Amino acid sequence: MNTITTRDVQAEAWRLNVLEAGDTEAPAILWLHGSGPGVSARSNWAELVETMPDYHHIAPDVLGFADSEHPEDLPAGVGASSVTRVDSLFALLDALDVHKTHVVGNSLGGMLAMLMLQRKPERFDRVILMGSAGAPLPPSENLIKMVLYYTNESPDAMENLLQHFMHDTSSFGDTLREVAKERAEFAARSDIRRSHERTFTPEPTPLFFTAEQLGEVDHEVLVVHGREDSIISVDASYYYAKHLPNAQLHVLPHAGHWVQIEQASRFRALAELFLSEGASATGGQA
Repeated sequence: MNTITTRDVQAEAWRLNVLEAGDTEAPAILWLHGSGPGVSARSNWAELVETMPDYHHIAPDVLGFADSEHPEDLPAGVGASSVTRVDSLFALLDALDVHKTHVVGNSLGGMLAMLMLQRKPERFDRVILMGSAGAPLPPSENLIKMVLYYTNESPDAMENLLQHFMHDTSSFGDTLREVAKERAEFAARSDIRRSHERTFTPEPTPLFFTAEQLGEVDHEVLVVHGREDSIISVDASYYYAKHLPNAQLHVLPHAGHWVQIEQASRFRALAELFLSEGASATGGQA
């Protein structure tokens, strides 16, 4: 069982709160969480990073989320804010002296991973996209509900929203209500609300990746999606798998947007097999 530590890292102009686990000399994995009110690296990744030995796990609260810095001048819109977030993530890798890493991106985190691959492909080994955004598809009804959460925020509204992230909530019992209450209180922070609203400011040209752009990515990519995902349609992952030259697609039945929580054991097995097949990504010089 890996021990998780959390610390603030000054990444050039930005302060990022970073969850780490494992051996810093082992192959590195950068874990990038998705968006949503109250999301954090710990809520997305804790179970996985604790139970995957032989790696150096780096899971930041992405800029403008959770306990990382919330710049008042965060660019408005998903596209513009993503560029700044990518800048901060490269600065984080430099501050940690990580020259090459695997990367796992969930939802918005998948979009950030793809932007990072476009900019500096040599910094990455293998890539895992899970329920990734960035395909040219219209937003789902439940994604719109997530974006508009602050129009009527409350613990009940948060519980209703979180139910849409999973296919079957029955196994969570009262836990979901408790999580929703805690997350609603966290999301009520003024800095978290400001960053959410700036991120999802309407923009004239939404960010997505063209078939031509994806065709230029030569990394090995594992594309994972819950078949019943009602936040990001499984069609998004079919799009990625069709246009990424070295992609393999795994669609998991009875799973929604939170595959890493609903089917943690299966996702961990897929990830460990996939990552072990590639060249080692190290924390020091590649």
